[in-house]
Amino acid sequence: MIPVLVPPGLEAALNDAWHAAKDIPGFLLENEARFLGMMAACAPRNGVIVEIGSFKGKSAVMLGKLAERYGLGPIVAIDPHNFNNAELKEHRSSPGATSYDEFLKNIESAGVSPFVEAHREFSTDVAKSWNRPIRLLWIDGDHSYRGAKGDLDAFVPHMVRGGFVALHDALHEFSGPIRVFVEDILRSGRFGAAGFVNSIAWSQFRPDDSFSFRHLQASLDDVACRLLPLVADDQPLRGLSKIRFKLARARVPRSLPAIRDWTQTLNP
Repeated sequence: MIPVLVPPGLEAALNDAWHAAKDIPGFLLENEARFLGMMAACAPRNGVIVEIGSFKGKSAVMLGKLAERYGLGPIVAIDPHNFNNAELKEHRSSPGATSYDEFLKNIESAGVSPFVEAHREFSTDVAKSWNRPIRLLWIDGDHSYRGAKGDLDAFVPHMVRGGFVALHDALHEFSGPIRVFVEDILRSGRFGAAGFVNSIAWSQFRPDDSFSFRHLQASLDDVACRLLPLVADDQPLRGLSKIRFKLARARVPRSLPAIRDWTQTLNP
C-alpha cells in the first residue's frame, strides 16, 4: 500500500476552504467539512472525487477549494436538485422547486466552477455509464438503505486503492448510511482504517491488506451495530426509542482527529 502523504500547508488550506464554504446553506458541520477536505487532500492523486448529493454546494465548495489549492482532479457533483430525499423534503417550497440555480451561483461565487463537474441527474443514472477511477466517494444522497447501498455498490468498483469512502448522516435517524457502513464496509474485507467524524462514517479502500485493521473494524462494529435496530424503519424517533438511540450514539467515538494522528492510523 502506498503511504498516505499530507500535502504542505494543509491546515491553512482547510481554513481557507471552510471560510469559503461556511455561509452556504447546508447540513455539513465545520469538523465534517475539515475532515472531508483532509480525505480529498490525502487520497491518491489518480482519479476523481464523486459527490452524491450536492444541495446548494457547501461540500462542493469545500472540496473545490482543496482541488484548486493542490491541483486535484475534478469534483463530480451528482444531484437531481429536486429535494427528493427525506432530509430535504421540508426545504421544498413547491412541487417544482430546485436547488440547482443556487448551487451554480454558490460554486461560481466561490471561484470553484472550473473544478466542479455538475450532473443534474440521479446517481443511479450517472452510474450506468461510469468508467472513471475514483479517489474519494462522498455519499450524501438518498439516506434509505436501498439508496445508500445502491450508491456504494455502483461506484466502489471504480475506487482506486487507498482512496476513501465517506457517508454523511450515519449517526442520524436514517437506516441507510449506518447500515451500509457496518454491513458493507466494516464487514466486507475490502476496507482498512475506518471511523466517524461527527456524523460522517468513513473508511479507506484497502482490499489487499484489510486484515491489518480487523481489530479497529471490530471495535467500531461493536458500537455502531447497536444503532441498526433503532433506525431500521426510517421513522422519526420519539420517547424511549429516541433516548435509546442517543445513548447508543454516545458510545461512538466521533471527534475530528489531528492530521498527524489520522495519518498514523492509516499508515500502521
